[in-house]
Amino acid sequence: MNSRRIDVHHHFLPARYLEWLALKGIAEGSGRMGGFPEWSAEKALELMDQQEIETAIASISTPGVCLSADPTTFHDSRIAARMVNEEGARLVAAQPERFGFFATLPMPDVEGSVTEACHALDQLGASGVILMANTHGRYVGDHADEPLLAELNQRKAVVFIHPSELSGPPVPDVPPYAVDFLLDTSRAAYRLVANGFIHRFPELKVILAHAGGFVPYAAYRMAGSVSFQTGRSLPEILSDFGRFYFDTALSSSPVSLPSLKAFAQHDHILFGTDWPFVPASGVSLFTGMLDQNTELNAEERASINRTNAELLLGKIQ
Repeated sequence: MNSRRIDVHHHFLPARYLEWLALKGIAEGSGRMGGFPEWSAEKALELMDQQEIETAIASISTPGVCLSADPTTFHDSRIAARMVNEEGARLVAAQPERFGFFATLPMPDVEGSVTEACHALDQLGASGVILMANTHGRYVGDHADEPLLAELNQRKAVVFIHPSELSGPPVPDVPPYAVDFLLDTSRAAYRLVANGFIHRFPELKVILAHAGGFVPYAAYRMAGSVSFQTGRSLPEILSDFGRFYFDTALSSSPVSLPSLKAFAQHDHILFGTDWPFVPASGVSLFTGMLDQNTELNAEERASINRTNAELLLGKIQ
């Protein structure tokens, strides 16, 4: 391999998870009509070899494992999260040089999520955790999240924020993944900053999917609002927003990448694909745009493809 990329935004769909969803009457996710995409470890490796990806950090996407806001269902969500994470650990054990995984947590069950995060990080070898930006309208960054974020901060954990469908009604002719997902991630990022978690928990390493949604483009507008809300200075708030990491999934176009580069710290941009929810043709398109971008020098390209992820994640397994 030439690039030896590390893909931090790479999904997996183990059979046991799909079977569990089917029992719940769920046959699609991520705002994608027509069912879940086909996945297998073999297909993942085929895509990775085509795109010069040495290692992929696998995670599940929406709908996650919390299918209801009713607390009486949280026990079932805990069992499902443990099942998904054990499947992630098996994937890694079978191909330790090719895969890592981000552990699924049963949010908004904070107590259950603390327990599962500790188990996944300590016993299963997870590279970090994944949190949906919102779960049934409850966003990451709620004050009730303090015990979980404090635990993850103490562990200097990597936290991957992935969008979900907005709680409001969909807009006709607008697929949720095309626009709503960007807003969803931006809302979670705003909340984490506005409620002080990014400032108070400096060891948290938070990756925002899809280049942070609107964050790089609208950072000054968002920071101005937080400054007005909290009374903290604009430079201080901008510094908090600048602590996020950003992946390039669907975001390495000639119009998206300059905004991301202008805002993000140089070592906070990470390669991502969003496969298999983004099909191989889409992965090829956006990876090709990244490779062909003439504004990136060789060192910057190598940092995005691999070095920044190595610095963030350390040894994958």
